[in-house]
Amino acid sequence: MMATAITASAQRTRGLELIAATMVGSYTSAEQAKADTSYLEIELEMARIWAKRRDGAWLYVEQAAVASKEKPYRQRVYRITEVNDSTYTSNMYKIRGGAKLYGAYKDHLMLATLSPDSLELLEGCAITLHRKGSIYMGSTNGRDCSNTRNGAAYATSEVTLRSDRMVSWDRGYDAGGRQVWGAEKGGYIFMRRPR
Repeated sequence: MMATAITASAQRTRGLELIAATMVGSYTSAEQAKADTSYLEIELEMARIWAKRRDGAWLYVEQAAVASKEKPYRQRVYRITEVNDSTYTSNMYKIRGGAKLYGAYKDHLMLATLSPDSLELLEGCAITLHRKGSIYMGSTNGRDCSNTRNGAAYATSEVTLRSDRMVSWDRGYDAGGRQVWGAEKGGYIFMRRPR
């Protein structure tokens, strides 16, 4: 299902704008990587796209190891919609032919070439986030997010979002429920860089 086929049922509310503003930014796990060498130094970039669309808040996302920043291992588009005043859903999309957009988070002209027609929904991989005060916490649903990396059958994601950081714990499991990729001790702690 492509983004263009999505009905414009989502509203652009103050709450939706707040969570989008909380997510947008440049993040690094350098502090965690220095304290615990089992974690890599990863950089996470999130930029707002399609700000005039009324069907949710859209973000362009890249995640890369510092050693290979120019070749992100994860590139996505997130569509955040509001379920109610304290619950939000973040749908994930792959970008067909996305390699030509690497680094677009820092180049508005390049980002403007991103077309909704190039998006492919990752079925079952949506993250539902619940707001408690100024903190958002959530996860994918059970085994719904299929994944084949390193022999996985499904993946899970758990996220905690605060104004100064994002904790993200992505893991892949085989059909028997054995973890085959991802951090084992806990999530990656991404500290927001000053804007």
